[in-house]
Amino acid sequence: MNWKFFYGFVYFFSLAVKIPLFPVHIWLPEAHVEAPTVGSVILAGVLLKMGSYGMLRFLIPTFYFSTYFFAPVIFILSFMSIYYISLITFTQIDLKKLIAYSSVSHMGFVTVSLFTYNIQGIEGSVFLMLSHGIVSSLLFFLIGMLYDRYKTRILFFYSSLNSFMPIFCFSFFFSYFSKCGVSWNK
Repeated sequence: MNWKFFYGFVYFFSLAVKIPLFPVHIWLPEAHVEAPTVGSVILAGVLLKMGSYGMLRFLIPTFYFSTYFFAPVIFILSFMSIYYISLITFTQIDLKKLIAYSSVSHMGFVTVSLFTYNIQGIEGSVFLMLSHGIVSSLLFFLIGMLYDRYKTRILFFYSSLNSFMPIFCFSFFFSYFSKCGVSWNK
């Protein structure tokens, strides 16, 4: 067995924990729930991108042949991360967990586009990293504002929030649809 393939896989697995991908994703929602608002903003805005940046900057150039060889496995893990975590996101009632699980799912899109090995995929991956950092940080900030005011993050208690805080609801609506990838131009 070629040791470079083994080292490439181990290096990928260590960065997949940081992103996080499907089998090692469970730490992120718990970290967001336990962290204060500022911690969640920094974690979503900066620290999650370190894993994908490490893949882009170090893993792919150093272990090019091993990542190309393991690309089908990486695609399967990324698609599992996208679809399975999206289904888990629909069942959440805590707003912070909802945003955290959707962040895990979106980082699966980053990984898929990163390992397509063409310039459009890499540019799309960088664009997704930047937009995810901005929009997820904004959503965690808005949820933190809501928690400071009402002392709960349970989704069912905010059914008539639009009558009390219409500008906040518009900001939350706009940022959440930005996270979903809805384009606002014609």
